[in-house]
Amino acid sequence: MTKSQLSFRLRQNGPQSSRKEPRKKTPAKIQSASKQESNGPGILFPAGDTAFKTLLSARFCAAIWSHISDCDETFNYWEPMHYLIFGSGLQTWEYSPAYALRSYFYLMVHAAPAWIYHKILSPNPLLMFYFIRCLLGFVCAAAEVYFYKAVCKEFGVHIGRICLTFQVFSAGMFISSTALLPSSFAMYTCAAACAAWWQQRFALAVFFTALGSLLGWPFAALLGVPIAFDMLVRKQLYLDFLFWSLISAVVVLGPMVIVDSMLYGRLTIAPLNLVKYNVFGGSGPELYGTEPFSYYILNGFVNFNFVWVLALLSPLAIMMHHFFVPVKNKCTLYLPYWLSLSPMYLWLAVMMFQAHKEERYMIFMFPKLFFEHFSLSGFCFQYTHLSALVEL
Repeated sequence: MTKSQLSFRLRQNGPQSSRKEPRKKTPAKIQSASKQESNGPGILFPAGDTAFKTLLSARFCAAIWSHISDCDETFNYWEPMHYLIFGSGLQTWEYSPAYALRSYFYLMVHAAPAWIYHKILSPNPLLMFYFIRCLLGFVCAAAEVYFYKAVCKEFGVHIGRICLTFQVFSAGMFISSTALLPSSFAMYTCAAACAAWWQQRFALAVFFTALGSLLGWPFAALLGVPIAFDMLVRKQLYLDFLFWSLISAVVVLGPMVIVDSMLYGRLTIAPLNLVKYNVFGGSGPELYGTEPFSYYILNGFVNFNFVWVLALLSPLAIMMHHFFVPVKNKCTLYLPYWLSLSPMYLWLAVMMFQAHKEERYMIFMFPKLFFEHFSLSGFCFQYTHLSALVEL
């Protein structure tokens, strides 16, 4: 836990004795570390390693105690992974060469560590199941702590600290963090892409967006629209965007097409097939049931209760901040609030009008949702901090 230097400076403004005590010299290593971690105005917040250990503990708990809540996870991912490792398993129609909607390369990325574990130690298959889930939890925790550190740098430790707390205890993160689903994989990459974007690391932002969209779930590319807008319209980084988009496509899509084409027996681009089936494929996903307009509103409240409600109120907070805050201090490092908040609302604007709705379609937005809520806390904090400065 660290404490910022700004709070110390504020306390010096109060009445103090005339006697000045000599300042103690701080060792260089400790001094440099404190400068790196002291970003917030008088707030205690976990450093990166502490946040990672906390998140990893929560994700390991999910790996052990969270049940499989989606039939797609069982029959579209665990069963074909069993086939890749042991040579036997059930096949759904989505893995039929006639449709080829799912990528075997995505499964191989997850099956490779389990296959090595199986060849070296020959464990019980149940242990392999938990081994894979723990690996998923580890990757999720790494992406989350990267997201947390970016929030602290871009928006302040006040927002980052509370965001981390609710990430640890969220029911939605508990069920999604270790799920073997492309939407969960897209959640990891979306969190990493947003973190890289907020730190102006555009190459990583483009790569993680491509990784989640091509290897994970192609519809996650919608969350890359604000990043593309920032690069092309605001920054005018045309060549950088084109270069890193091509590099990411070659690195991710190249091996995927080769592996899937070998296993399906014909040229296969699984993400393209999935988009064609769901968007241009006749009956489309509505064949599997429809839900009312309010489905995502109610589901968000079930998973996040008041956090979800406050996240939906963030646009109102932005408007109030713009019109009623007297001092327009720059409260972010690189991006305006409206652009940072836009991915979630862009996603809701598209998905809420689709007839077929599922909980897993919301999964990869979960880390962003915490930030949406606590940006509202950040606005409230600006009011209290401003009043404190006026009193001093």
